[in-house]
Formats: sequence, structure tokens, C-alpha cells
Amino acid sequence: MEVGTWAVVVAAAAAYLAWFWRLSRGLSGPRVWPVLGSLPGLVQHAEDMHEWIVGNLRRTGGTYQTCIFAVPGVARRGGLVTVTCDPRNLEHVLKARFDNYPKGPFWHAVFRDLLGDGIFNSDGDTWVAQRKTAALEFTTRTLRTAMSRWVSRSIHLRLLPILEEAATEKTHVDLQDLLLRLTFDNICGLAFGKDPETLAPGLPENAFASAFDRATEATLNRFIFPECLWRCKKWLGLGMETTLARSVAHVDEYLAAVIKARKLELAPGSGRCDAAGAVAHDDLLSRFMRKGSYSDESLQHVALNFILAGRDTSSVALSWFFWLVSTHPDVERKIVCELCAALAASRGSHDPALWLASPFTFEEIDRLVYLKAALSETLRLYPSVPEDSKHVVADDYLPDGTFVPAGSSVTYSIYSAGRMKTVWGDDCLEFRPERWLSADGARFEPHDSYRFVAFNAGPRICLGKDLAYLQMKNIAGSVLLRHRLAVAPGHRVEQKMSLTLFMKHGLRMEVHQRDLAPVIDELRGADAAAARPATAPCA
Repeated sequence: MEVGTWAVVVAAAAAYLAWFWRLSRGLSGPRVWPVLGSLPGLVQHAEDMHEWIVGNLRRTGGTYQTCIFAVPGVARRGGLVTVTCDPRNLEHVLKARFDNYPKGPFWHAVFRDLLGDGIFNSDGDTWVAQRKTAALEFTTRTLRTAMSRWVSRSIHLRLLPILEEAATEKTHVDLQDLLLRLTFDNICGLAFGKDPETLAPGLPENAFASAFDRATEATLNRFIFPECLWRCKKWLGLGMETTLARSVAHVDEYLAAVIKARKLELAPGSGRCDAAGAVAHDDLLSRFMRKGSYSDESLQHVALNFILAGRDTSSVALSWFFWLVSTHPDVERKIVCELCAALAASRGSHDPALWLASPFTFEEIDRLVYLKAALSETLRLYPSVPEDSKHVVADDYLPDGTFVPAGSSVTYSIYSAGRMKTVWGDDCLEFRPERWLSADGARFEPHDSYRFVAFNAGPRICLGKDLAYLQMKNIAGSVLLRHRLAVAPGHRVEQKMSLTLFMKHGLRMEVHQRDLAPVIDELRGADAAAARPATAPCA
């Protein structure tokens, strides 16, 4: 190499190193490497990503900035990531400057093939129109009734017999798998009125469910690779992109048939109306059909978006809940006592056979404040979606003074938000449902939605929050009233690094019959109505 060429190379290297030095000085997060940026740290902590982010945020006071690629022209825009769990910043991003922080082009591109322009993958006017329609439907009592019907049927006809058999035969169950199947059946019923029966006896494979799982996995695989790489693989038909295309085609074919049949059923003169003249279908797909003129493709995306949002989140939350309760016997005792007290008050007896004979009513579920507190405490420590991100449209300053340039992204760590001493106190890592109750323990007291972000916050706050609590309380109460669960010997409970906080190895549990006699004796021995409210947990 000639001397002149060497001089150019040395000068370019020196200029880059000077630029990199200035860049790295302005970043407060984990170590950034030349060219590779923060990628080495991400790879090193691939198996404990959420805890790593928590540690970084604790060291930096709740917000830090890093860059994915330390390359001039990229590092301070598209490659720059601001990570935060500061409640002030979360309110700013999710509410105060909502329009400046959409999901953005990268997120939309990743999910476009599966979710299209559905409510969870759209911004702007497209999102507003779907949100308005969905918001109207989620406030109706009929939808709550439909959810309760689907959930109660799945619990009593499918889940409980499986657990009963496991208790009798002293075999283990993968509770995470059972809960995933149960919530998938429920959300399909609620979304488009069809039951895939994945929790039926024998746990059969379902072609639609399998195709949906493969499509979801292949979609999430896109987050691992640069956009240019997965787009190239898509164009060439290679690897997971081929799986995605085939699976999405199968899902679309199934839903197209459902929509075609539903349109015929909803057509005037179809004979599918009840005595009052109202159409019998009460699922979300039918409701959207009645509200406006949507294309078949749009209706498919409506159904798929609600399935994706409603399946994994509740089942994952319940998996962590059952694990936490099994390792905190005092919390379990209080939940069981509250269940028995609520049933004794509403059904007028201390007879367990009467309690177990029929599903919970809405009123009984509403009385379970300690159970709701325990579920909320689970979601604080183990949120179903641990991290989320937003695209920055225009230059902005966060309330803590952090400058975020246009084209960069903001990741808000929901997992970290529930684990900060500055927000939740010195006992922030303890599982303590009482932090959600009034001083007398009689009322559930929610926390600020920018401290507790498990259901998102601001204009995009989860529409199905109340339905999620209804489903989780129904499932948790029905199981714990009948069974005591314990982690199977030798089973390791670990987090799986994914957009959803699955357990890496599932949740293998022993199932034991619940002996309610001690609780009944305690309730009988209490000075019932005068001593304490009927639904108060045992002291």
C-alpha cells in the first residue's frame, strides 16, 4: 500500500475515533463499541435481557441512551435508542406528546404481513377509526357476558377435568401450555365466534392454531435481524420468511371462510336471528361487520389483532401468578379464604359442594379484591409485555431533560418500571399484594398508570383491561378453590427472551386436591357479619 493511501486510512481512522469518542461521552448507558455500538452487550445478555436493562436503569437514574450501530449518519438518528422507565417520561411519551411517538415504520414493517393495518399495528387516522369502533364495543355488558360464557365453559369443561385427572393420577402438568390453550380458545370465541378446541381432551393439534403460532414466531424472528436482511430473505423465499408466508396464507384462508360464512349468517332473511329480531352472534368480528363497511382483508386483520393481543398476555400473566402463589403460601391462604367468604356470602352456605357446583357470577368475581391485588402485583413484577418502543417523529426533550432526536426510538421498560425503589419503595422486589389495597384491606386501590404500565397508558391504554381481569380472576379462583399447586421437583422457572414474558421451560406443576375444611372452620368460628366484611381475606 502506498504512503498516500496509508495516510488517508490513518486520517479516516483518527477522524472516526475522534467522532466515536465524542459520541460515547454523550451516551450514559452500557458500554458502546466502535462500529458495533451496543450489540456486543445485547448479545452477551441475550438470556437475561430484562434484568440487564433493570440494572442499567438503576445505575443511570431511570433513563439512558445507547446506539445500536456506531456509524456516522446513523448513530444519532435511526441507531440511537433512549431507554427509560421514569414515570414522567412515560406520561410524556404515551400521553402528553402522543402524536410525536407512534409505533413507527419499523414496527409496522415487521408485523405488516401478519397484522396488516390492524389496531395494534397502525398509527394515525387508521388507528383512530378502529379504536373508536373497538372502544364502543368494549364498554358493552354483552361483550363482558360473552367473555364470561366462553371462559366459564373452557374452565369447567376442559381445564378443571385435566387438573382433576392429574391430581388423581399424581402426574405433572405444563400449566403454561394449558393456559395458552385455554386463552387461545377463549379469544378465538370472543374474536370471531369459533372454538378451535385446543384444550379438548388429549390436547389435539389444531391447524389454525399451529399456523398462527408459526406465523407469530416467524414474525418475531424479524426483530433479530436488520430490516434489509429479512426483506432480502423474504424476496428470495428463504428461512423463516418462507414459514411466515405459508402460515399467514393458512391463517388467511381459515379466516376468509369464517368471514364468508358470517356474512351469510348476518344477512337479512338468513333466519339466524333470535326471537327479538337481533342477530345471535356477539363476537367482535360480527360487531365490526354491523358497524361499517369493512373489506374482508380488514376484517381478518381485526380478528388477528385481537387474538394476538388477547391470548399470550393473559396466559403468561396467569403462569407467573400461579408460580408466585405456589411459593408464597400466606398469599395463597388469603386468596382461598377470600374465595370461600365470597361464595358463603352469596350462596348462603358453608357447603363446598354448593360452591363448586357452578361457575362464579359477576358479583362474586367483583368481590375478589385480594385476588385482583395479587394479579396486579404479579403484573407489576412480571408484565406480559416487558418492553415496548416508540418512534420519534420530531426532535423533543423528555421531562428529565434527555434530548431525543427525530428518527431515533424510545424504549420504555415496563419490566423495569415495576422494580425501581424510587417508585415502589425498598420492598419493590417483594411479592406483596397488600400494596394494592386500602388500609382496611376492603378496597382495591389502583396505582398511577405511568408507574404501573402493564396495560399500557394514555390513548393506547388496553381496551380489554377489565375483560382481562375478569378472565384471570375467573381462572385463578376456579383453580385455587379446588387445587393446591406446587412446582414439580427439578423444574427450573426461567424467563424466555421474547416480546412476551413466557417461561422458557414451561411451568411443570404438581396438582393436589384442596382441603377446604380448615377455611370453613375459620369462617364458621368468626362472628360473621358483625366481625368483618364477608369478603375480607383471613387475617
